[in-house]
Amino acid sequence: MDNDRIALLHKTLKHFFGFDSFKELQLDIINSVLDGHDTFVLMPTGGGKSLCYQLPALISEGTAVIISPLIALMKNQVDSLRACSEHDSIAHFMNSSLTRAQLDEVHEDLRSGATKMLYVAPESLTKKENIELLQEIKVSFYAVDEAHCISEWGHDFRPEYRRIRDVVDAIMRRPIIALTATATPLVREDIQKSLGMEHAKVFSSSFNRPNLYYEIRKKDEGIDADIIKFVKSNPNKTGIVYCMSRQTVETFAEVLQANHIKALPYHAGIDAKVRVQTQDAFLNEEIDVIVATIAFGMGIDKPDVRYVIHYDIPKSMESYYQETGRAGRDDGEGKCIAYFSMEDIKHMDKLLQSKKKSNSETEVGRLLLSEIKEYAESPICRRKILLHYFGETYGQDNCHNCDNCKANHKQVEAKDTLQKVLKALNALKGEFKTDYVIDFVSGEMTADIENYKHDQLDEFGICEGEDEELLETILQQAEIDGYIQKNTEKYGALEITKTGKAFMKKPKSFKVSTPDDEESEDDSRASLSDSGAADPVMYSILKDLRRKTAREKNLPPYVIFQDASLQDMASYYPITMEELQNISGVGRSKAKKYGAPFLKVIMQYVEENDIQRPEDMRIRTVPNKSKLKVAIVQLIDRKVSLEDIANTHNLDFSELLDEIESIVYSGTKINLDYFIDDVMDEDKVEDIYEYFKESETDDLDTAMSELGDCEEDEIRLVRLKFISEMAN
Repeated sequence: MDNDRIALLHKTLKHFFGFDSFKELQLDIINSVLDGHDTFVLMPTGGGKSLCYQLPALISEGTAVIISPLIALMKNQVDSLRACSEHDSIAHFMNSSLTRAQLDEVHEDLRSGATKMLYVAPESLTKKENIELLQEIKVSFYAVDEAHCISEWGHDFRPEYRRIRDVVDAIMRRPIIALTATATPLVREDIQKSLGMEHAKVFSSSFNRPNLYYEIRKKDEGIDADIIKFVKSNPNKTGIVYCMSRQTVETFAEVLQANHIKALPYHAGIDAKVRVQTQDAFLNEEIDVIVATIAFGMGIDKPDVRYVIHYDIPKSMESYYQETGRAGRDDGEGKCIAYFSMEDIKHMDKLLQSKKKSNSETEVGRLLLSEIKEYAESPICRRKILLHYFGETYGQDNCHNCDNCKANHKQVEAKDTLQKVLKALNALKGEFKTDYVIDFVSGEMTADIENYKHDQLDEFGICEGEDEELLETILQQAEIDGYIQKNTEKYGALEITKTGKAFMKKPKSFKVSTPDDEESEDDSRASLSDSGAADPVMYSILKDLRRKTAREKNLPPYVIFQDASLQDMASYYPITMEELQNISGVGRSKAKKYGAPFLKVIMQYVEENDIQRPEDMRIRTVPNKSKLKVAIVQLIDRKVSLEDIANTHNLDFSELLDEIESIVYSGTKINLDYFIDDVMDEDKVEDIYEYFKESETDDLDTAMSELGDCEEDEIRLVRLKFISEMAN
């Protein structure tokens, strides 16, 4: 390597960026670009990808064209570069946010050679006038940032990215550097093929971020209170809360503000000027929390984000990894907490079907969803699963920095069961996905199994009686250990590998993690949370009282108060009716109907144990949320169709049912008979109603499993009818 070049690189690094040394791989990548090679860079968030093209651009003749997907990303990077230079002309971006006068200034600086880096969106790059402009100047090289957007297997597929190679050839052929923080082996191959850089030099860093703590929490009615407790227990620390919908972003930002937390919303529907101001406020520490859709964060250079919370589970492992990667970029503390519910997965699956995508796009989306679902439900080390997903092996059995590892789940021997599973996979010839395989080995007679006549195979029901969650864990661990693999071309069909065939001939010990049977779901969540978790003794007393009250009134316990409400009571110790109404899922009527004995027990417990009540931690609701609920109740009273109510308030049907459930579970009585009678068979309504009368739980998944041929929305509607009539 040329000594003069090395000296120049170190001098530029220090002068321009203020660093004394390069991070791992940076120097090799920069030299690859300067030597004129196509270069592919796979480096986790915070690894220093931007420097790999910014520094060579500074010392190369001409202008580097950086293709970037988001206006926020471009602005952030251009501002950072200008802050390090005496001349603003050193870096520009071209996108739809610029005025004509600003565009003219960019064109002038490009033609004069003053600009070393031009950031451009793929949509802008393909415009005829921009192609003609770039043909006039000397391009040093092209950088394709967030390159996973090229691949339909990636989590942010953008069709415009597929045209980059053709446009680049039309301007002038120069070396390409493609960079991404998230790409599976399949996505990497797709990126290189699409950009015509199959022979590129490839540089790959480890995906492991040892400083990040990963945790999955059950998503329920108490989510707002849980997040607020966490944020307040981490004062003066900055964080990001990601939500799927713009409406949730707006509403939850207001909830945080109402609870005296400095927070702002950010999504693509907000005016561009306001988005820039919000981003700057976050970077300048004027606010502590930004509540955002995935429109926020790509390329945002804030090293001290201390937590990333997913209000909704992301739609893919790539999204999850990239978004959590925005925490702890300075190698300091970084907590990554995601809330998971099957309702979210089903909702996203419905959206996939409603978007009129091709069959292949829908199947790819479903495969990505199934991966994140398996991750969320697994008792296996989170880090091990994440790294395996990106083609990397994590050699430790316990990372000591995720909820599963901290829970010390027990290890059980599953050699015999794995042998049976592999035997079944062999019989199915690598053509079927996880759910089908589990149904097959469990002996479940589904319509598909009957259609394929697989019930006639000797292996049908080979694992009958085994716990389904254990079977899922065995399949996941077998994939991590290399005994089986998912065929992505068959959208996740399970196949046996050579290693798996060797295991079948000569089995050896195969252990999997399983949750401790003695550890209840509620206790697990309380022990894992460091956000002011519920008092377990108080919680137990309240559960006993709820059970006694339910027996007296001949009702299931969940009808009195939901678990999330008891969790909040055991955290905040409400002792007045007013305070009780601030508890999640408790409205005025429910507090009045059932609250008195609970308040009495709490007051007695507080006095006997000298409890210091956290009155300042009471969760406050926001007016807009209340206004929506009032409007919904009024429209239902007027017997307006639920579909029309949903359309009026820009909600999909599932989101409307969420709102109505919140209303009913809080104690408000509403009558949905007019709608239910119109859309449902009378016998089916009666069957579902009787089920909830007898059931010990109102859990939707349990109900769907027990009731068989009932649709999810049908069960939710009748559950609302039942709760409203029996409890409110």
